[in-house]
Amino acid sequence: MRKRVAVLGATGLVGQRFVALLANHPWFELIALTASEGSVGKRYVDVVRWFVEKPILEELRDVTLAALNADALVKDGVEIAFSALPTEVARGVEVELAKKGVVVVSNASSMRLEPDIPLVNPEVNADHLGVIEQQRRIRGWDGALIKIPNCTTAILTLSLKPLIDEFGVNVVIASSMQAVSGAGLSGLPSMLIIDNLIPYIEGEEEKIESESRKILGSLGHRSIELNDHISISTSCHRVMVLEGHTIAVFTGLRRDASLEEVLRAMSEFRTNKIKDLKLPTAPERPIVIRNEPDRPQPRLDRLEGGGMSVVVGRVRGDAALRGVKYEVLGHNTVRGAAGTGVLIAEVLKERNLI
Repeated sequence: MRKRVAVLGATGLVGQRFVALLANHPWFELIALTASEGSVGKRYVDVVRWFVEKPILEELRDVTLAALNADALVKDGVEIAFSALPTEVARGVEVELAKKGVVVVSNASSMRLEPDIPLVNPEVNADHLGVIEQQRRIRGWDGALIKIPNCTTAILTLSLKPLIDEFGVNVVIASSMQAVSGAGLSGLPSMLIIDNLIPYIEGEEEKIESESRKILGSLGHRSIELNDHISISTSCHRVMVLEGHTIAVFTGLRRDASLEEVLRAMSEFRTNKIKDLKLPTAPERPIVIRNEPDRPQPRLDRLEGGGMSVVVGRVRGDAALRGVKYEVLGHNTVRGAAGTGVLIAEVLKERNLI
C-alpha cells in the first residue's frame, strides 16, 4: 500500500517541486496540500503560480487547499508530511506533527543542527537516519523529524563524498554562484539582480560550513557527531541565473591522487549507504562528469538525472592545497530541496523506518 502524504506550503517553489515529484509516485499517495490562511479553501490551480517545467497534472488542479492544522492532517491519515514551510512557521507545526505520529521531512532550516535530528543527503549519510530511534526516545515522539540540507550544502557534499571515501579531504574552499530561485518566488526584486551579482546571502556561508560538517560526520551512540577533521571555508554569491547553483570547489587531499583516479572515483560513485536499494527518485549516476572545458552550465546541465544528479567539470590539480579543484552544478530546488526530501522518504520506507 502507498503511504499517505501531504505537502505543507504547496504553492512556493520548493512546494511545487514536491507536488510535481509526488504526483503519481509509486510509493506515495498525495492526499493533502496546505497553504497560507488566505488561500485555504481555494483550488490549487487558482492560487499557485506554477514554475515547474511540466504542467500541473489534471487531478491536482482542482485540489482544495487545506489549512496548516496538525490535528486535521492526522485525522485525514497523513503518514508523511513534506514541509516547504518558511522557517518561522515550520518549527511549531513540524514538532506538533512529529509528536502525533507523522514523519516530517522538512526543508526548513530550523533544528537542522540539533544532534538527534538527522540532516540527510541520502547518498552521503543515509546511515544517520539511525538516530531516529534515539530521537523518539528522547523527545517522546511517535513520529519523527528529518531535515533536508541547505541547497548548496546538498550539492557540495554529494560531490565531496567520493573524494573523502577514496583519498581523504582535509580542506575545502568553496565559492558558490547561486540562482535567484534560491531566494523564493518573491525573495529578490529584479532591480537588485538584473545586470548584477550580489556577493552576500544572509546566513548562507555559515549554513554550508556547519551543515557540511554534520552531514560528513558520523552516527554516534546517542547522537550525530560532527566531522572535526575537515576545514571548510565558503563564499556565497547570488547571480542572475533562474535555477541551478554552481560551486567552484578547491580541496586539499590527505593522500596524493592522479586526475584519472579522481575522475574514476567521482564517476563510479553510486549511492553509498543506499546502493542496494531500488529507489524511484535516486538517479542512476549521482555525479555526472563533463569533459568539455566550459561545462557544467546551469541552462544546459541542471536537469541531468531529472535534476537529481550533480554535474562536475573542469577537474584539475590544485598545487596550493595539494589536491584537486573543480566546478559542480546542481538543481537547487530538486537536488537541493524537494528531490532530496522525496529520496529521504523512499529510504525510510524501504528500510521500514516508517
